[in-house]
Amino acid sequence: MLADALNVRVFASESEAAAACAALVAAAIREKPSLVLGLPTGRTPLNVYRELVALHRRGQVDFSRVTTFNLDEFLGLAPDDPSSYRAYMERHFFQHVNLAPERIHFFDGSAERAERECVRYDLELATAGGLDLLLLGIGPNGHVAFLEPGESLQAGSHRARLSRESRQAVASLFGDDVWKVPLAALTLGMAALIQARRVILLAFGVNKAAAVTAMVRGPITPVCPASFLQLHGNVEVWVDAEAGRGLDGSR
Repeated sequence: MLADALNVRVFASESEAAAACAALVAAAIREKPSLVLGLPTGRTPLNVYRELVALHRRGQVDFSRVTTFNLDEFLGLAPDDPSSYRAYMERHFFQHVNLAPERIHFFDGSAERAERECVRYDLELATAGGLDLLLLGIGPNGHVAFLEPGESLQAGSHRARLSRESRQAVASLFGDDVWKVPLAALTLGMAALIQARRVILLAFGVNKAAAVTAMVRGPITPVCPASFLQLHGNVEVWVDAEAGRGLDGSR
């Protein structure tokens, strides 16, 4: 698939994109109530979660049969640690909608053996039939999930060493102290992302512009992990004007 074939959509604002994304997720759930949904964390999806919670409260989306898989978790943090991604999801989404607890899937960052935990997670995802719809963000260095730039990418879930840039980006979860951010995380591999049946990648702000341009216009390379989405047949890249500033002719 050519890079230019990625479906790029530029929105007037982040809030407009978030509302459209939430509406798309709700429509997908109405079409398939047992949807398997891949969920990100960080700042980018916050407004999407707010919109989905609002839709649920208005009775416009029912999550009772939806299955979720989050993309990653910090290594060494228990699920109830307030800085964990599991706690983030509880605060911003899970406790506000009617997801069945047994249908929520998450890495256990406190697992004694990271490799065994990754095997467990991949098996649970395979048993669920893979991701029907995957929401993604992108880091300023081009990472997706916690697939960091490097010489190669791993296909399966794995322990990932976090880059300085990624640790700085999540420092707000740790009292704005980057030294408190774990050095590693557990993350889905590229195979799970590429095999998702539909992908919506969201990017907002000028600090994401270079990564978005590299993903869409650049070569497929592990130096920009998101560029591997060029190999996917059903990816939509939703950006605001600042994040899309390097994409002349975006639609």
